[in-house]
Amino acid sequence: MNFAYRFRLNPTPSQQEQLAWTLDTCRQVRNHFLHRMNRVENPTYTSEQNRLPDLKERWTELQDINSKVLQMVVRRLYTDRSNLRKKKEKGHTVGQLKWKGKGDYYSFEYNQSGFELKKTSGQDRLYLNKIGDVPVVAHREFPDNAQVKGVVVKREPTGNWYASLQLETPDDPPKKPDELTETVGIDVGILNYATDTDGTAVESLDLSDERERLERAQRDLSRKEHGSNNWEEQRKTVSRRHADLKRKRRDFLHKLSNHYASEYDLVAVEDLDTKVLIELPGNSRNRAGAAWSMFLRMLEYKCEREGTYFVAVDPAGTTKECAACGAETDKPLWVREHSCPSCGFTADRDWNAAWNILSRGIKQLGVGCSETTPAETALPTETDSVSAKCVVETGSPEPPERAVPAASK
Repeated sequence: MNFAYRFRLNPTPSQQEQLAWTLDTCRQVRNHFLHRMNRVENPTYTSEQNRLPDLKERWTELQDINSKVLQMVVRRLYTDRSNLRKKKEKGHTVGQLKWKGKGDYYSFEYNQSGFELKKTSGQDRLYLNKIGDVPVVAHREFPDNAQVKGVVVKREPTGNWYASLQLETPDDPPKKPDELTETVGIDVGILNYATDTDGTAVESLDLSDERERLERAQRDLSRKEHGSNNWEEQRKTVSRRHADLKRKRRDFLHKLSNHYASEYDLVAVEDLDTKVLIELPGNSRNRAGAAWSMFLRMLEYKCEREGTYFVAVDPAGTTKECAACGAETDKPLWVREHSCPSCGFTADRDWNAAWNILSRGIKQLGVGCSETTPAETALPTETDSVSAKCVVETGSPEPPERAVPAASK
């Protein structure tokens, strides 16, 4: 399995200068090969990469940069061109690769060699060839048998440096069970971020204070003279406000996705087209801020890591369909309770949708499932993965019989 650990770097002032110089020189190398790409007929990645030794003889400063780093600059450029071509073939309107100005290039990459994570004098350090031993905050241990295949060094808009270590583990994830005893369906939304079939609703993360601080910082920035020292200081303040929002949102999503991936044998979710949902009229800001696609991506790779079945089902009709009898009932968004005119079953709107999602997921997967339904759930303790303040009890009745099919293989 391939995944990445992101660690904070604490370089010395001289190392910061060297990192910044390396980053800017990589930007210039990219622009050089982009210029050649536009002038040479059908250039290839291999032919252009083979020009690097000759370029280093004429551009002697490049000798102070690891050769793998320069190769990855060229590879990234041609990967970007390939991605644009694929989008164009699919009918998307695409532009051209643009020239990178000063400050518009944010990362460089070591591949296969030129780096090592080690402990010196009781402190974790990341050795980067041509730069030295950079102090690093290695806040967690690597999994057993994990090998570091590459390192991406990035400078955030705040000015902080981070290293993303690309790990590869030879071991397969835990074997998936033949019979599912712990299953859950999850319906995502705005009022409650997630409602599951165990009767637990996770409230949406409240970031109103962070957004207010960001808007205030942006207003202050608009009153500064562009390019002045005061403008640059305020720009960093705006970047820190953006980083606060991003960090708190990702922390919430990591904890929530880890909870579902580690506690259940099967997780069923909706296969949402979030881009279409954001473009719908209405409160698109809340839909974009919910970061549903990020949550589903996190949940998918963590389920793979934990050996949990992950199923994304067609979301059409999950809200309208009755979880007890299957009859469809139209409900406007402001109606928060499902009441079936056919069988009389009543339940929370999102809880009913979660059971429909789980039912479709089990049918789509086609594996065995325990006939016993989960017991009624109580409020999580403070030690649970999901913060107790974000969880409320819906008071849902026992799950309908139709929601969990009989065991079958």
